[in-house]
Amino acid sequence: MTTTDRATTAPATTADDPRRRISARVRILLWLLLVMAVALASVATTTRSILLRDSEHRINGLLAQETGEFSAFEERGVDPETGRPFTDPARLLRVFLERQYADPDEELIGLVGREGRGPAQFIQPRDIPVAVPLHEDPGARRRIFDSPDSSGTLDRPSGEIRWAKVAVARAGGEPEAAFVVAFHPGREQQGADDVFRVLLAISCVALLLTTGIGWVVAGRILLPVRLVRTAAAEITEQDLTRRIPVHGRDDIAALAETFNAMLDRLERAFAAQREFVDDAGHELRTPITIVRGHLELMGDDPAEREETVRLVTDELDRMSRIVEDLLLLAKAERPDFVTPEPVQLAELTADVYVKARTLGDRDWRLAEVADRETRLDPQRITQAMVQLAQNAVQHTTPGQTIRIGSRADGTRVELYVADSGPGVQPQDAEVIFERFRRGTARRGARGSGAGLGLSIVRAIAEAHGGRVRLHDTEGGGATFVLTLEEART
Repeated sequence: MTTTDRATTAPATTADDPRRRISARVRILLWLLLVMAVALASVATTTRSILLRDSEHRINGLLAQETGEFSAFEERGVDPETGRPFTDPARLLRVFLERQYADPDEELIGLVGREGRGPAQFIQPRDIPVAVPLHEDPGARRRIFDSPDSSGTLDRPSGEIRWAKVAVARAGGEPEAAFVVAFHPGREQQGADDVFRVLLAISCVALLLTTGIGWVVAGRILLPVRLVRTAAAEITEQDLTRRIPVHGRDDIAALAETFNAMLDRLERAFAAQREFVDDAGHELRTPITIVRGHLELMGDDPAEREETVRLVTDELDRMSRIVEDLLLLAKAERPDFVTPEPVQLAELTADVYVKARTLGDRDWRLAEVADRETRLDPQRITQAMVQLAQNAVQHTTPGQTIRIGSRADGTRVELYVADSGPGVQPQDAEVIFERFRRGTARRGARGSGAGLGLSIVRAIAEAHGGRVRLHDTEGGGATFVLTLEEART
C-alpha cells in the first residue's frame, strides 16, 4: 500500500467524526454547571471569610475591652482592705480577677514574676476547647509574659491562642506582673468551617438538581432547533411541506418562524421553477414539433423552401416570445422585480396612450387622467398597460373604441383599459389571468398568444401590492383595471 493509500484510508479525526461531537444541549448544561459551581463555591468561600472576619473583630474587641477594664482599674482602683491605691501587683491582680467572669473560650490570667514563673492568679474559664489551656501551660505563659508586644497570636500544638496583656510594675523593687487575656478561637473557626462544609453540601445537592432541571429545560428550549435540524435533513426538492411548530414568543420561536418563512420562500421558488419548466415544456413542444415537421418535409422547390423558412421563422419568433414571457413571470418572485419611484400619474397615462396607439387601427381615446404623484415602477406599469392594450386590440376590430385612463380615490389609484369588443364570458373571468389559460369562448379570431399576457399583468399588479380586476364595459366590451392601494407619496 502506498503512502497515498494509507493517507486515504486513515481513520477520521475527532473533529470530523459526528459521533464525537458534543451536542448543544450537553454544552449548555456543562457551562451552566461550571458557572453554578463557581458561583456556589464563591458564595461558600465568601461566607466562611465573612464569618472568620466577624469572629476576628469580635475577638479583637473582647481583648481590647478586657485590657481596657484592667487598665482603668489599675489607674483608679483602691484596695478594699486599706482604702488606698494598690501598691502590690499581686494584690491588684487578685482583687481584679475576683471580680471578673470569663466568657466561653476566654482565660483571664494574672502573672507575677519577671519571667512569669511566679504564682499565676486566674479565673477558671467555664469551657476551654483545647487539651492544655494557657493557665496549665507554663512555657506558653512565659513566652507571653516575656514578649515585648501588648498583643499577638500564639501557635501551639494543642491549639492557637489570641492574647493581649497589660504589664504591671511598681517602683521600689517590687516584682513585675502582667494581666493577660487569652482567647481560644478554635471553636469559632470550627463553626465557620462547619458552615462552609454545609454550604458545600447544599451546593452539591443544588448542582445535582440543576443537572436534572437544566437537562430537561435545555431539551425543551432546544427542541425547535432539533426540529429545524430534522426538517432540514428531511427536506427534498419533491417535499417542501414540512414546517416547524412554533410555541411561545422567545428567540427560539423566532428562529422557528424564520425557518418556516425560509421554507415558504423555497417552496414558492421550487414551485415557480417547476411551473416554469412544465409551462415551457408544454408550450414549446408544439412549435418545436411544427418546426421539425416542416424541416423534415421541406423539398427542393424554392417556393416551398421559402414558405417553410417563413413558417419556421414565425414559430421561432413565437417560441422566443414565450420564453421571454416565462422568464418575466419567473422574475416576478424576486424582490427587485419592481423598483418604485415617484411618478406623475397623468404623465404616465399619457405616455401609455401614445404608445398604445401604434398597436392597431382603433378608435383610441384618452378618457381621463389622475393629477397625482404616486410611487410605482413606471416601466412595469407601462408594460402591463401596453399588454392590456394589446389584448384589447386582439379582441376588437378596426374602428372600434379603446379607452385608456387613470383615476384616484383617496389612497387608491386605478389605471384601466376599456374596449368595446365582445367582452368576457362569466365562466372565463376566473381563469384568463392564469398561465396558458384562454377563455373557452374566444372574443375574437386574432388571439394567437400563448396565454401569458394577462398572467404578466397580474404579476406586475401584485408586485406593487395591488391587483387587476375585470368588469364589463358599459355598452359592451371588457374593462381591465389595475388597482394600486396606498400608492400616494
